[in-house]
Amino acid sequence: MTNRIKKIGLIAFSAALIGLIAMNTLLYRELRKYYTLLYESELDPIGLTYFQDESLPQTNNLPVVVFFGDSRAAQWPAPQIEGFTFINRGIGNQTSTQVLLRYEEHVQPLKPKIVIIQVCINDLKTLPLFAGRETEIIENCKANIQEIIKKSLSLKSTVILTTIFPTSGDVPLTRRPVWSDDIYLAIEEVNSFILNMHMENVIVFDAASILSDSDGNTKEEYVFDLLHLNNNGYNALNLELSKILESLK
Repeated sequence: MTNRIKKIGLIAFSAALIGLIAMNTLLYRELRKYYTLLYESELDPIGLTYFQDESLPQTNNLPVVVFFGDSRAAQWPAPQIEGFTFINRGIGNQTSTQVLLRYEEHVQPLKPKIVIIQVCINDLKTLPLFAGRETEIIENCKANIQEIIKKSLSLKSTVILTTIFPTSGDVPLTRRPVWSDDIYLAIEEVNSFILNMHMENVIVFDAASILSDSDGNTKEEYVFDLLHLNNNGYNALNLELSKILESLK
């Protein structure tokens, strides 16, 4: 009996040790990722050099459509529709302030006919870290959206303003200490603001309604991870986006 107890104890200890090593490895990778992002932002705070080595596509005198925003914009593939030149100017992990501050560098020179905007998730995901600043962060999102629209309209561009994509609802263990339901409420508030932004040359594209399930989370078939879509999600968006673009020809 004693040997059996020792064997069970050894197995339990080994399992706990393996679990601890796995958890520490995961935490190390996450820590390294966020330190890398931190130092990248210190070297180039708004990503002005991000596209410096990228040659511009030939427009062939076709109207230019620019995807502009954070990683969700960066990962958005061009729809299969003729009559436009698509250029992507999304940068991962950027807040709406960073996106706004690089507008003159990354969008204005392209002279776009259409600017597609997807921003704010990186602002709102910080809410649990900055207690007491919730209203400030949310209102800053709204103000930045308005300013990006203003800059686009000054170029005589048409704006397609998308609502903030939902999240998967399945929060990874490593994110749980810095995640809260306040993020979902903030997304709802900013999306309500966006839905009321219809005006001349501004088209509101309710991406969230296409992507969300009955609980407000990203539909399972569209999930890549907590914050991002897979190809199926973007295909669903592009079905509707293509209709909008056709109407603007």
